[in-house]
Amino acid sequence: MIFDYSKWNAQLPSAIEQYQKASPYPHIVVDDFLEVAAAEKALEVFPKIKDDGWIHYIHVNEKKHGLNKLELIPAFIRDEIIHELNSPEFITYLEQLTGISNLLPDKTIEGGGIHQSEKGGFLNIHADFTVHPHKKNWRRRVNVLVYLNKDWDESYGGALELWEKDMSKCAVKVQPIFNRIVIFNTDEDSYHGFPDPITCPEDVTRKSIALYYFTEEKSGSFKRRSTNYRARPGDGFKAVFIWLDKKLIAAYTWVKGTLGINDDFVSKVLNLFRRKKK
Repeated sequence: MIFDYSKWNAQLPSAIEQYQKASPYPHIVVDDFLEVAAAEKALEVFPKIKDDGWIHYIHVNEKKHGLNKLELIPAFIRDEIIHELNSPEFITYLEQLTGISNLLPDKTIEGGGIHQSEKGGFLNIHADFTVHPHKKNWRRRVNVLVYLNKDWDESYGGALELWEKDMSKCAVKVQPIFNRIVIFNTDEDSYHGFPDPITCPEDVTRKSIALYYFTEEKSGSFKRRSTNYRARPGDGFKAVFIWLDKKLIAAYTWVKGTLGINDDFVSKVLNLFRRKKK
């Protein structure tokens, strides 16, 4: 068993109230989310960062690594956990929790899959892209993050920060501890990230499974926008570089959607240049 529906459905009424009344925007943090054996197995098979298959998101606004090629994701994570979290039964659970009807799983896991950050990794505060890169009427609505970090020390940093909608301050910090899930709405002002470089030991990484859910909308009924990175109060001149990088990401997102390419293709090109420099 991956997910105990009887347990979590019994707690659903209180979870719905907690989720939909949460500040700074609808969200919930749940510990011991997966069945313990499933979480342990996922950690056991979690792959190390390699150039082959991994997408290296390394630029001004982030330094992390992702693997979203389904055939390269370990079978247990792909066929058991991701499959279950994209199943009709789990989608029904999400719809009840969030109050959002007709949710669609992204079975291509574009931008999602498994994520990993090494020492020095970070992700600046941002609101997520609003439209699926290859399905122009799919509006992004919900994120599900499952953390798999055993013995994660708070001193390492890496807490998920949820920021006020006016970017005035961080409202909530969530430590990325083992078998903890965070579910939250991805609206245009759902600002989040872990902006300070993590200080974990060299042999430790920040690990997570990330899945995104969408609704199909009428064309033109919502605004198409790429990831909206934002500077924090006190970022000073760094804010200029955050803004410039955001504009480059927007251009890249447009090219990706127009030409039908994905992050994996671009990562391979970047890796090619990286090897030539060595």
